[in-house]
Amino acid sequence: MDPIEALDEISFWLERSLAPTFKVQAFRKAADAVRKLPADELARLVASGRITSLKGVGSRSAEVITQAMEDRVPDYLDDLREKGAVALASGGDTLRAALRGDLHSHSNWSDGGSPIEAMVSAARTLGREYLALTDHSPNLTIANGLSVERLEQQLGILDGINSSHDDFRLLKGIEVDILEDGNLDQTPDMLDKLDVVVASVHSKLRADSKTMTARMLGGISDPHTNVLGHCTGRLVQGSRGTRPQSEFDAPKVFKECAEWGVAVEINSRPERQDPPDDLIKLALDAGCLFSIDSDAHAPGQLDFLQYGAQRAEALGVPTERIVTTWPLAQLQEWLSLKK
Repeated sequence: MDPIEALDEISFWLERSLAPTFKVQAFRKAADAVRKLPADELARLVASGRITSLKGVGSRSAEVITQAMEDRVPDYLDDLREKGAVALASGGDTLRAALRGDLHSHSNWSDGGSPIEAMVSAARTLGREYLALTDHSPNLTIANGLSVERLEQQLGILDGINSSHDDFRLLKGIEVDILEDGNLDQTPDMLDKLDVVVASVHSKLRADSKTMTARMLGGISDPHTNVLGHCTGRLVQGSRGTRPQSEFDAPKVFKECAEWGVAVEINSRPERQDPPDDLIKLALDAGCLFSIDSDAHAPGQLDFLQYGAQRAEALGVPTERIVTTWPLAQLQEWLSLKK
C-alpha cells in the first residue's frame, strides 16, 4: 500500500471521528514529509529502521509507513476502517443516499486545515458530484478571511482543478459575513464571479432580537445570497464550549428566505446542529428551501452530512426541497436565478 495514501486515509478517519487536532496533524505532517522524499530514499530509511529520523515522522506514523511499504494495510488503518464502517448517524439513510453535494466547506486558505486538493479528493471518494469551497470573507480576520486579491487567486486554482475532472464540479463560493448594517462583507463585483454565496452572522451574536432580525434580513435580501448559514450561531457541544442561540424574529426571517429564494442551511456539524428542530419546522412551514451542508474544515468532516440527513429526515423535510439533493444542472439553474 502506498504510505502517503495510508497516512492521508488515517487522517480522514480521525477527522471524521472528531479526534484531537494534534493527532490528525501528526499524520498529515508525516504524509507531507514522505511526499517530499524520493522513493529510493524512503525505502532506504525504512530498511535501516531510521524512518523516525525524518522530521515530522513519529513512532506511530513510522509503523504505518513501514507496514505500508511491506505492501499490506497498516494495522492502525485497518482498525480505523473497521470503526468507520459504522455510520456516524443512526437514521436518515434514505435522505443521505439522495445527497449529491455540499455547499459549505473550508480549506487552509482560511481556517480549514487542508489544501483545496485534499478536500476535493475526499469529496470525490465520498461520492459527491459537487462541492462548494466557501472560505471566509475579510472581516473574519480570526479565520484568515480572504481579501479580494486572495479570492481572485483562489478562483484561478479552482479553474485548474475543474479542468481536470469530468465527473465532479468544485463550485466557486464564499461564506460571507453579514455585517452589522446588513451588508455582505465582499464587493458586489467579486460576489458576481462566484457560484455560491453562503451568508452568515459571526459576530455580536447576543444582539437583541430587533437588531439581529434587521441584520439578517439585510443579508437575505442581498441579490447575491444563496444560502443562510447556521442561522442561530449556537454551539451545543464540543471543544469550544456551548453558546446559546441568537434571538431573532424567525417567522419573518424564514418568510423572507422563501420570498428571496434563499435556502436555509441545515448545518451538519455535531457541535452546531443548527437550526434547532423547532426552527427547521418553522422554515418548513414558511415554504423555505434547505441546504444540508457539512461546514467541513477538514476532509474527514465532509462526511458530517450524515448528521444533517438524519435530522432533516426525522423532521419530515421533503427531499425535493433540499437543494443539495439536486443534480448539478438543476442546482446551477437555481443558483443562476440570482445572477
